[in-house]
Formats: sequence, C-alpha cells, structure tokens
Amino acid sequence: MLLRFTFDTRATPAQVREAFTDVSDRRLQVWRRTLDPAKYEVRETGDDWAVVKEGSRGTRIWVLLRYEWPEPDTIRWTLLDSDHCDRGRGEVVVTPAPDGGSRVRTSIDHRAPRGLRGRAILLTQRLVGPIAFPRLWRSTLDELAATLSG
Repeated sequence: MLLRFTFDTRATPAQVREAFTDVSDRRLQVWRRTLDPAKYEVRETGDDWAVVKEGSRGTRIWVLLRYEWPEPDTIRWTLLDSDHCDRGRGEVVVTPAPDGGSRVRTSIDHRAPRGLRGRAILLTQRLVGPIAFPRLWRSTLDELAATLSG
C-alpha cells in the first residue's frame, strides 16, 4: 500500500519536526486524537532516532517503527514489526510555506500484509488514508501551532 499526500499547516517547520520527533510523554498529548496511550512504548532512543511502538485509538492495530531524522527537514521510519504487515517505510518532508507555516509531503509504503486481516487493514488505509491522514495530521499540527503561539 503506497500512500502519498501533501498538506499545508500553520505550524512552522520546527514545530512540525518537533511533533514528529518528540517521543517523550508529550507525544501522547500532541497526537492524542490518534495515538493510544495503552499501546505507546518507547523502546530505544538516540540523538537522531527512536524505536517506538504505537497504535491507533479505537483499533487493535499496532506498529513498531524506527524513526530517523538525520536531516532537518526529513523524518523517516522503517516498520520493524506490526500486527498486520511485514514490511514498510515512510517519510515526511517539511518545507516552509509562504504564509509562515509549513508544507508537509508524506509517503507511506506498508506492504506484505499478514493474512486476510492484514489485507483488509491495508486496503482500508489505501482507501481512507489519503483523506483521513492529512486531515488528522493538519488539525493536530494547526492546534499545536495555535497553542504555542498563544
């Protein structure tokens, strides 16, 4: 399943980067509409990487991801394990937008579904993801920008 989407947010590039790379408990606050605290677990961290188990609220879906951010404008992840597929990777590239916010370009490529359930999850993500993910992420990042500016 390959998803690509782009959206603009009022959050600055630094705020977007922080939202995607902060793996402290603050991550659960920032992404509270999507992350399930019961599934959230930081396994390892380094200066520009982290291994994190995450899952969505209201679902039984979880993933174990290795996030890396060696460049200021790019966050990448590699799927290490999940309950529904065997391989995956993703990338978020953040650039300044003319209005002072950011443009966020995203690519998510999760493959090799595990069984019928895995196929159903990836099909649902392929159908709903291009609309739902940018809306959820934009609203989260816009809210973060509003909180930090006021």
